[in-house]
Amino acid sequence: MTLRTKFISFAVVVHATLLILTWHFLFTNKYLFLAAEALIVVSLIFTFQIYRAFVRPLNLIAAGIESIKEKDFTVKFLKTGETEVDQLIDVYNLMMEQLRQERVSQNEKQYLLERLIQASPSGIIMLDYDGYIQQVNPAAKAWLQVPMPALLGKKLEDLPGQWRTELSTLEEGQSRIFHINGIRTYRGHKSYFIDKGFPRYFILLEELTADIIKKEKYAYEKIIRMMSHEVNNSIGAINSILHSIKGYAPQLQEDLQTDYEEALKVSIERNKNLASFMANFATMVRLPAPSRQPCDLHQLLQGVYRLMQPQLAQRNICLEWGLAPTPLIIEADVQQLEQVLINIVKNALEAVDAEGFIQIKTQLQPPCLVIADNGEGIPEAVRQQLFTPFFSTKKNGQGIGLTMIRDILLKHNFPFSLETDGAGITAFTIHFNAVP
Repeated sequence: MTLRTKFISFAVVVHATLLILTWHFLFTNKYLFLAAEALIVVSLIFTFQIYRAFVRPLNLIAAGIESIKEKDFTVKFLKTGETEVDQLIDVYNLMMEQLRQERVSQNEKQYLLERLIQASPSGIIMLDYDGYIQQVNPAAKAWLQVPMPALLGKKLEDLPGQWRTELSTLEEGQSRIFHINGIRTYRGHKSYFIDKGFPRYFILLEELTADIIKKEKYAYEKIIRMMSHEVNNSIGAINSILHSIKGYAPQLQEDLQTDYEEALKVSIERNKNLASFMANFATMVRLPAPSRQPCDLHQLLQGVYRLMQPQLAQRNICLEWGLAPTPLIIEADVQQLEQVLINIVKNALEAVDAEGFIQIKTQLQPPCLVIADNGEGIPEAVRQQLFTPFFSTKKNGQGIGLTMIRDILLKHNFPFSLETDGAGITAFTIHFNAVP
C-alpha cells in the first residue's frame, strides 16, 4: 500500500467516525449538530490542503526519478510558493544541473579521448573486459595490415604472423622492443584502466624504426669513414712500397726470384681486395638521394635475368615468371632499384639448392613485386636480425647487402617485407607507388 493510499484511508476513517458521532446531536441539540458539521467541513478542507501539500512533493519526486531513469537532466521544476516544496525543488534543480554538467563534461572528455586516440601517431589497441579487440586506431591498423572487420572481436592470439607472438605474450605493465620481419622496430606496452569498476586492458605501440636507423647510420658511417681513410692511406703507401721493391727481384738468386715475385703479387692482390672491401662499405655510406624517373619494372627484371642467367643455368635453377599482362610503370631511381633487384635475386639464388626454383611475380593493382624461392627459409633466430648492418649468415658475407636494400627502398618510400610462410616459401615483397 502506498503512502498516498494510507493517508486517504486514514482521512476517510477519521471523518466517517466524526460524522457518526455528530449524528447523535441531530436529535438532542441541533445547534451543536450544525457546529459539529461545520467543524467537519473545515476539517475536510484543511485535510485536502494538507493532502495537496503532502502529495505535491511525492509527485515531484516521482517525476524526478522518471527523468533520472530516462537520463534526461534538462527537466527542472518551477517554485510553488510553499517553503518546504520550494526547498525540495531547489535541491532537485541543483542536483539535475550538476548531473547535466557532469554528463556534458564526460561527453566532452570522451570525445576528446576518441579524437586523441584516432589522431595519435602511436598505435593503440583497446580490449574489452574479456580480452577481445574492441577498438584499433588508424596507426595500429596500418602497422597490422589487417582490415578493420577482421580485427574487431578477435583475440590477440588471432593476429597474423609475429604480431600474434609479440602482443599476446605481453604482460601487464611490461614494455618490450621487437622487430617485425627484421625491418620495422616497435615498442609495445600493455596497461589497463578501470571502466565501470572492472579493468580494461590496452596496448600502446610505438614505431622506433626511423630513430634506430638514424642512430645506426650515424654510428656506422662514422666508423666506416674512419676505417676507409686509415685503410686507404695504408694500402696506397704499402702498394707503392711493394711495387718499388719488386724491382729488386733480378738481384736475387734465380731459385728465389719466383717465390719473391709470387709473395709480392699475393700481397698486392690482397691489398686490392681489401680496398674493394672498404669501397663496398663506403658505397653504402655515400648512398645518394634517389633520382626518380618513370621506368618499366618488367624491363628492369629482364635485364637482371640476363645478368644472372649464367649462374641460374650453371646450378640448374628454374626461374618462373608471373608478370602482369601489361607494363608496370613506376617512378624510381633506375640504377638504385636495379641494384636492389640484383641483390634480392642473388640472395634467392644462394638460398636455393640445385634444381630449386625462383619465382618473380608482379601485379598492377596495387602495384607490387614478389620475388620468392623455395630455399631453406629464414630461421626464427635470424629473423629478428634481418637488415641489421654488418649481420650476415654467409661465411664470407659483409652484411651490407640487405642493409643497402633497406636504405634504398626506405628512401624511395616503398614498403617491403621479407618472410617465410608455412609452406617454406621465402618471399621478398615490394609495394610501389602508383604512377598517375
